[in-house]
Amino acid sequence: MERRTFIKTASVAAAASAVAAPAIAQTAPEVKWRLASSFPKSLDTIYGAAEVFAKAVAEMTDNRFQIQVFAAGEIVPGLQAMQAVRDGTVESCHTASYYYTGIDPTFAFGTAVPFGLNSRQQNAWHFLGGGMELMNAFYAKHNIYAIPAGNTGCQMGGWFRKEIRTADDLKGLKMRIGGFAGRTMQKLGVVPQQVPAGDIYPSLEKGTIDAAEWVGPYDDQKLTLNRVAPFYYYPGWWEGGAMLHNMFNIARYNALPASYKAILLNASHQANTWMMAKYDAQNPAALRQLVANGTQLRPFSLEILEASFRASNEVNAETAAQNAEFKKVLDHHNAFRGEQYLWWQVAEYTYDTFMIRARARG
Repeated sequence: MERRTFIKTASVAAAASAVAAPAIAQTAPEVKWRLASSFPKSLDTIYGAAEVFAKAVAEMTDNRFQIQVFAAGEIVPGLQAMQAVRDGTVESCHTASYYYTGIDPTFAFGTAVPFGLNSRQQNAWHFLGGGMELMNAFYAKHNIYAIPAGNTGCQMGGWFRKEIRTADDLKGLKMRIGGFAGRTMQKLGVVPQQVPAGDIYPSLEKGTIDAAEWVGPYDDQKLTLNRVAPFYYYPGWWEGGAMLHNMFNIARYNALPASYKAILLNASHQANTWMMAKYDAQNPAALRQLVANGTQLRPFSLEILEASFRASNEVNAETAAQNAEFKKVLDHHNAFRGEQYLWWQVAEYTYDTFMIRARARG
């Protein structure tokens, strides 16, 4: 190769690399975020989903996008995680949307409403049924973009210091219950209490509250609630499939390149699947251990369920009459629920019912 040709070729290559390097850096920038969890580290599943998410983001970006997870109370209290994201104190949080129904009851639909969707139906509604678009149009008013990132499945009805046989037995009870369900409980005469996970045990022990719901056997056993309230009721009709979300400050989210947004979505999917799988894997053994140690397992009576269903419908109607955003999401959600249970009763419920009976027969 002639010297002149070599110099010209080398100059072109150098110029190309000078252009290419910043372009690559621009599409895969170094990003460091903080994520505030609403949960303590001791609850390794509901808290752990945030760590699964952060690890997946780091792995998919060769550690160029790092998200550091902080447990409840390390930056802000667990029940203020959303506000911290909204206000820009942190870039993201992992939380239950229904913790913020005091700000607007529409937040409830992000997690669960009484007699709402089960976990698979939640996924269907959010990802393919228009729920995610509806909720993010609402969240945007609070400077937030959110992606589902976990589900507990159907929860338990909670721990009670005394046996509950009829709807009248609920009257006057002080119960730790999260989110929008507290309004339905009020209709039944219950006095709802907002108590963080770490304070549930001492509140029950001291008699500050008479009952408490948290999640299910695996987490409830970790909180040792069986030691201070012997009666364990099911189902948690207010949380047929309680969904968790990763919430992002909308300005910080919009500033990300498209590839990083796609990674946040896929890492959230991973956390969503992981959490549901872990709860399903761990709950059976935990329930066995609780019962073996003296827990009195009880179903809510049909009378209580029917009374709760009526109360829930009344609360929904009253709230919808005062809040157009709530009504918009409620109507969409309930229409989707109706179609889902049309299908569920045909195959899913029939199959599960047969298998439960077959197990009982040994």
